[in-house]
This record gives sequence, C-alpha cells and structure tokens, in this order.
Amino acid sequence: MIYKNELIKIEIENSQIPWLKIFTIENIKEFSQCDKKTKEEIFKYLDIIEKEMLDYFNPKKINIASFGNYVPHVHFHIMARFEEDSHFPEPMWGKKQREQNLNLPSFEKFYENLKKKF
Repeated sequence: MIYKNELIKIEIENSQIPWLKIFTIENIKEFSQCDKKTKEEIFKYLDIIEKEMLDYFNPKKINIASFGNYVPHVHFHIMARFEEDSHFPEPMWGKKQREQNLNLPSFEKFYENLKKKF
C-alpha cells in the first residue's frame, strides 16, 4: 500500500507495467453506492495517478478499469500501457501477445514521487 486515508487506499499491483489500484475503505459493492465525497476522492487520485504516469513513463496509453467480479468491492485499476508490454493491445487479463521488451524508469522512484503528490 502506498497511500491510505479515511475513504480510500492505493495499492501497487506487482506487474511488469506500472499498475496501481484504488479501493474504497468501506466495503461498497458498486460505485453508484458511494457517497459524493468518496466518488470525488476516487476521481481526485485517479487524475493524479494518470497524470503522473503519463509524465514519468510516457506510455502509449493509460488504462483505467473497474470490474470487481472476483472482488465485489469498489476498486479501480490504473495501468500505464506500452506497445512493448507482453499483452498490448490486449488487456493485461487477456491473451499474452509476446515476451515483454520494456526498459522503464524505476518504479520505486515513481512511487516515491507520487507519494509527494498525495
């Protein structure tokens, strides 16, 4: 976990690509069931993370997803995607397209820089 407050927590997904997840602290099943303050908090951090990923990693695309079929708890995935990652243009849950060929800047430095924005 890299951040937590009374409404949300942000976790790192162990992956070849930069990938963070934002969860609600309260066990809420659907986004529409979140109160206004929680929704605003989610969007605030989604925006910060996306902008920082774009600036630091210069990805081909940022993917933001919310499924929750296996984990029925409101959460969003934010992933920086690259043409050279193993699954692009498929989702990271999809069929592997190739061996990854990425030479990315330090994830740890990114996470440290990101924490300063929170």
